[in-house]
Amino acid sequence: MKNLQNLLKIILPICLLLIGCSKEKLLDDQSSDDQLLKQKSVSSKAVVASNLKPIGSGVMMQAFYWDVPAGGNWWNTLEGKVQDWSNAGIDAIWLPPASKAQNGAFSMGYDPFDYFDFGQYNQMGSVETRFGSENELKTLITSAHNAQLSVIADIVINHNSGGQSEINPVNGQSNWTKFTPLSGKFTRDYNDFHPNHNHGSDSGIFGGFPDLCHHQVRVQNELWKNTESVAKYYKNVMGFDGWRFDYVKGFEPWVVKDWKNEVGGFSVGEYWDGNAGTLDWWTGQAEVSAFDFACYYKMRDAFNGNNLNELNGDMLWKRNPMRAVTFVTNHDTDEIYNGKTLAYAYIMTHEGYPTIFYRDYEEWLNKERLNNLIWIHNNLAGGSTNVLYVDDNEYIAKRNGNNNLGLVVYINNADTWQERWIETNWSNTVIKDYTGHSGWEPTTQSGRWVKIQVPPKSYSVWAPK
Repeated sequence: MKNLQNLLKIILPICLLLIGCSKEKLLDDQSSDDQLLKQKSVSSKAVVASNLKPIGSGVMMQAFYWDVPAGGNWWNTLEGKVQDWSNAGIDAIWLPPASKAQNGAFSMGYDPFDYFDFGQYNQMGSVETRFGSENELKTLITSAHNAQLSVIADIVINHNSGGQSEINPVNGQSNWTKFTPLSGKFTRDYNDFHPNHNHGSDSGIFGGFPDLCHHQVRVQNELWKNTESVAKYYKNVMGFDGWRFDYVKGFEPWVVKDWKNEVGGFSVGEYWDGNAGTLDWWTGQAEVSAFDFACYYKMRDAFNGNNLNELNGDMLWKRNPMRAVTFVTNHDTDEIYNGKTLAYAYIMTHEGYPTIFYRDYEEWLNKERLNNLIWIHNNLAGGSTNVLYVDDNEYIAKRNGNNNLGLVVYINNADTWQERWIETNWSNTVIKDYTGHSGWEPTTQSGRWVKIQVPPKSYSVWAPK
């Protein structure tokens, strides 16, 4: 018995050592497999990212409007459209604010509560957002990527809503600044909002909502700097590719610049101002694009005011076309009610990155005509712009071409056919109207002059046949 005990003393440690080594090897093998899976996942994601159309090579789709149908089905609705949009020449879709807001299933997302709840937590009166569940959003993003479309997130980081009341010791007042979201991420209190101990001023307030203080280092960390910040979660977990910043007048341009430098991705700010110089200043400070409100207001005055001379006015795309995102309408504005299709003909043939509005494309305007303009933008509208003629009713401009032949666009706001002689960039060349509106194929003279025409309340776009 004693000998057996001695033998066990010798054998048992050896067995334990062998078992330990086997377990360690198993863990090492598992670690290697996990690492391999991670590498495959990263590689797979990189392949998807590299497969996307370059943002700005086509047209952006604003894939929502104010008060889209409630009921949690919007992500599914969009998922069924992304391939057709890609086929038409869209390169990116801009989604509404996707995380849970104070009004839960009824909110359009612009009153954010929990930045990490995309429809998976039961709070603010619902599990899903107005648009659907987290899984449905991920399915939409995956389908968009498979269709080579980038996905732009609408980011609201000026104001929050849905917090509980607490006393702010700075001003002794009760404010709705106590946020304890069920995600457990980016909890907030009065220190994170204006006024706080360090910064009592702010660039702009919005409707009396609690106003995030971007000077607070903790707010910067939680929004974009930390490994699990809002920005990095949107990008790395949810799969968003770029950003539309809401109400950027509410914070300084360096906030957008820092965010973009930290996480990358296409970025455009909503700086609501019709002054092209102001927009140019902001894009220079933030080092990102801006919606060209100057262009929007000039088009409104041109088409609703029946004076196309307004199109000669100052616009962001004329100052810095690489920073201008042009649009005819969006979820906040719909003032161009006369000549809206003519306005699309303008932005699709001129410099800047044009946006098309969901309801214009899917409901209100002629989709075939819009698809034709998207094709013209993607295939013909390159190079610098020269205005050839303009008066109250007529506007003619020439794109000089880069890797394409360029084009001439003729917009007519009159009630009768119009025609004019113009000087093109093409000598002894047969040209045609790529809209099909005129049905005429003239030949330019040796001096590059040619007569073109346009139907009433319409447009024509000319290029070599």
